[in-house]
Amino acid sequence: MGSMEDGVDKKLLILYASQTGNAMDAAERLVREAERRGCPSVCLLSVDEFQPSDLPNKEAVIFVVSTTGQGDNPDSMKGFWRFLLQKNLTREWLKGVHYAVFGLGDSGYQKYNFVAKKLDKRLSDLGADAIVERGLGDDQHPSGYEGALDPWMSALWNMLYEKNHNLLPNGPNFVAPDATLIDQPKIQIIYHDAEEAVPPLSSSTEMQIERARSMTPGKLSGKNRPDCLLKMSIDYEVGDVLEVLPGQSSAALDAFIQRCDLNPESYITVQPRDKESRGFLVHTLFPAKLKSFVELTMDVSSASPRRYFFEVMSFFASAEHEKERLQYFASPEGRDDLYQYNQKERRTVLEVLEDFPSVSMPFEWLVQLVPPLKTRAFSISSSHLVHPNEVHLTVSVVSWTTPYKRKRSGLCSSWLASLDPQQRVYIPAWFSKGSLPPPPPSLPLILVGPGTGCAPFRGFVEERSLQIEKNIQTAPILFFFGCRNEKEDFLYRDFWLSHSDKNGVLSEEKGGGFNVAFSRNQTKKVYVQHKMKEQSVKIWSLLNRGAAVYIAGSANKMPADVFSAFEEIVSAESGVGREDASRWIRTLEKAGKYHVEAWS
Repeated sequence: MGSMEDGVDKKLLILYASQTGNAMDAAERLVREAERRGCPSVCLLSVDEFQPSDLPNKEAVIFVVSTTGQGDNPDSMKGFWRFLLQKNLTREWLKGVHYAVFGLGDSGYQKYNFVAKKLDKRLSDLGADAIVERGLGDDQHPSGYEGALDPWMSALWNMLYEKNHNLLPNGPNFVAPDATLIDQPKIQIIYHDAEEAVPPLSSSTEMQIERARSMTPGKLSGKNRPDCLLKMSIDYEVGDVLEVLPGQSSAALDAFIQRCDLNPESYITVQPRDKESRGFLVHTLFPAKLKSFVELTMDVSSASPRRYFFEVMSFFASAEHEKERLQYFASPEGRDDLYQYNQKERRTVLEVLEDFPSVSMPFEWLVQLVPPLKTRAFSISSSHLVHPNEVHLTVSVVSWTTPYKRKRSGLCSSWLASLDPQQRVYIPAWFSKGSLPPPPPSLPLILVGPGTGCAPFRGFVEERSLQIEKNIQTAPILFFFGCRNEKEDFLYRDFWLSHSDKNGVLSEEKGGGFNVAFSRNQTKKVYVQHKMKEQSVKIWSLLNRGAAVYIAGSANKMPADVFSAFEEIVSAESGVGREDASRWIRTLEKAGKYHVEAWS
């Protein structure tokens, strides 16, 4: 094996690309474990904080990257990846650089850990030398991604030591005696007088809820979808996404504040303890009321804490049996039991703190370790041209039962459904571009949107209908919708049927069509892919006319099943084999004519 003794930069560099925070959490754990083994210098950066042109000057680089959507890079990695794909980079550009890649993904998705796999290959193609075989964490594992991270780290330390003793001078398995001590938190909190506070500034758009109503034939319940109409004064396009910051219940906030012995009326500013405190994004420019800070930045009532939370808790437990239990949960031996107790049960931060009453954790640690309150993204189900100053959302009210029979509900969906249109409610929200670009009127469309996947296509149909009214030349739309049965969850039934009438946007007279798959109406389940095969000739005809494919809905099996249906249709109608059909569809993707927006 090649030595790393003559490298330019002697630091161990750890770069992460995270969408939800898991990759950052794994990267921070790598830093802690490296320092515990005596590594003299570790640098942790988000990949978008690193200058990719500097990569050849690094001695050892560890990448921790997640895969999002259908094999997509996290937002923070897109610029870095574009740089690596430059054609002027030679096969020896990274000669002498040693690297390791750990990926976080979900094997339930078709492109499992695709980002880590392609990064590993590209680094190797550019001449870098792998320290250890790439590791692939799987959300489907009984212990989540940590089921692969623990053994991968063990191999990493062994190989790092073999390549360069100076990086781990005390050996790969040595843990410093003071590793039982806790570090300082990354942030500090300063308390202020109330007079110093100023009104908060925000780049968000405030929206007032105008109406929330069930769009299914039955009574609104946990299984139904409310259509939320929000009043606003900003422009958007069909296919755009609205990111909503959910509200947390006042009861949960009060319980958390009381449990942690905090003063809800105090005013605080939060700032990094030093310049090295990277990865911590929440800070305040002006004093804010403590309760408001918790409400808007800390998810105390829906998100489960991460493994390091339990490790830190153990340092502040006064009861010996609680300390031992927390230390066990934080250990490799307790990993599986922690997963069953915490992630599998989706225990909240508040519930965990209540289960360990002797723990008195400083607020600085809570601010650092409580999962941040995240926005929830919704495909917009309206056209701004048809509904000026309004945005419509189609929201599935999520609820489930845990393995221990505890009832759970989605924070944002249940909050939106509970809003009273008679009360003035302001909702922090941000517009963003999703995976579905707005199509021009002349572009034929094949839309596949089972369940709430129909949401963005409602806006597509609304807008094209308006274009017809204005005598704009339009192309046909062929839409495939799916639900359980006609009486319970046929979302926007009247809307679709009215537009599939004679000369409607979805009518056969216009060259399109509306096809519904009711999976529970009969003994044999029927899904959208079955209805697609029934329309094989029409689909092939539209594809030959340059149609674009838009798919939206559940990210589990649906996108792969629909892709397989397209493969079968192209193969049958063109007379080519499945492999050639698959390659043909991939060319549609590269040409920007096959779009998927899927969510968990």
